[in-house]
Amino acid sequence: MAELPVPGQELTADDGAGGSLDPEAIGRLVPEPVLDLLRTLWAAGHPAYVVGGSLRDALLGRTAKDWDLATAALPEQTIELFPGAVYENRFGTVAVRRDGELYEITTFRSDHDYADFRRPHRVEFGTSLEADLARRDFTVNAMAWGAPDASSRPILVDPFGGRADVVRRTLRAVGEPLRRFEEDALRMVRAVRLAATLDFTIEPATLGGITARAPLVTHLSGERIATELGLLLAAPRPSVGLRLLAETGLLAPISEELAAQRGIAQNKVDGEDLWDHTLGTVDAAIAHPVVRLAALVHDIGKPATAADGHFYGHDVVGAEVTRAFLDRLHEPRAVTEQVTHLVRNHMFGYETSWSDAAVRRFIGKVGPDSINELFALREADNVGSGQPRSAGGIDELRARVAAELAEGPVLDRSALAIDGADLMAELGLEPGPGLGRVLEALLQRVIEDKTLNTAPTLLLLARQLVADDR
Repeated sequence: MAELPVPGQELTADDGAGGSLDPEAIGRLVPEPVLDLLRTLWAAGHPAYVVGGSLRDALLGRTAKDWDLATAALPEQTIELFPGAVYENRFGTVAVRRDGELYEITTFRSDHDYADFRRPHRVEFGTSLEADLARRDFTVNAMAWGAPDASSRPILVDPFGGRADVVRRTLRAVGEPLRRFEEDALRMVRAVRLAATLDFTIEPATLGGITARAPLVTHLSGERIATELGLLLAAPRPSVGLRLLAETGLLAPISEELAAQRGIAQNKVDGEDLWDHTLGTVDAAIAHPVVRLAALVHDIGKPATAADGHFYGHDVVGAEVTRAFLDRLHEPRAVTEQVTHLVRNHMFGYETSWSDAAVRRFIGKVGPDSINELFALREADNVGSGQPRSAGGIDELRARVAAELAEGPVLDRSALAIDGADLMAELGLEPGPGLGRVLEALLQRVIEDKTLNTAPTLLLLARQLVADDR
């Protein structure tokens, strides 16, 4: 019996790409809660199988997540077998919780009428596993392991040669690539993401189909693109997938501004254009989702500001473009605000001559919650520019910022010893812009000299400011 892979160990050609790996060995890759779900369905006389990416990942020796099951049982029959299960969609998926994990069990189906290049307008439930696998995207996701009932020995069902493609680390569309991508245009973006995250190559016919149907990505919702983009940016080397997006024509429908970076020269690394710089920056960024996303868009304003080899104001323009781009992707508001803030501030310059007050003003401008991400972005930008990671005095500035934060500096109005209500009560000021200007002036004074942050001192200073304005 062939040895089964374990996490960190993948299949090789010696395992028998045609499917000779003993099904019992494959079965030992399946977690016990999943096997329990299968046994319950088998005992009730329903064919049931593990399907999709979890089986692919297990065969690769990767830690599989989101184990999905497919069955001939109708949703109503599945619900009866698993008390507490939930069925809330029209695609035949029942959610069952086991040992704190949520598992999805979906009825065999075939899709119809992909008129909008995004999702089937209707589905048909069926009893054929092969028909269910035929509607899937790639061969490595079109395998199943299981049995028709409790009396049958579990087998690996692989009608499209997915296991051989796993061994070859090849991504191949099930059937005709053009048809697969016309059914759901997201499959093209997913192909690029899987190639980057799994270190797979896309076989020529599938790659050609992506190039031919790339414009269909414009029909996809922002949320679906954002999900795939986030997964791609989490790859060990996101540039592999990002370069594929550009080369296949998928990048422009996602972001014309990023696609416009190709071919724009800049004086950083010999032989590299602006797009190459962006890719280098993303690869150099720490594996932090906000930092990786900020690295991708940090120079998104450069194409619009390019003039005579310079990009004046690209940080300001880039922040505006970033906000619009992330709004199109329907990213959470907090994500959009943070990434936009990083892009707006990524061009900061530090000098060793900065006073402690200057460091405090820098912290106040950037915000304590964004400092680490901004430093990480600048370090990645340095590497992408062919410089040492710590160029520009990053290490020294980080140390000075840490020292100031350790002392608890006043960074915003909320830390002042008085507030607007005190100014209105003690000095008779009216609410409005004038009150805000006084508070901001007091904040700047305290940033310069923290000993001024007492209520009596600030009230005296406020009185002087009001008198000066009159």
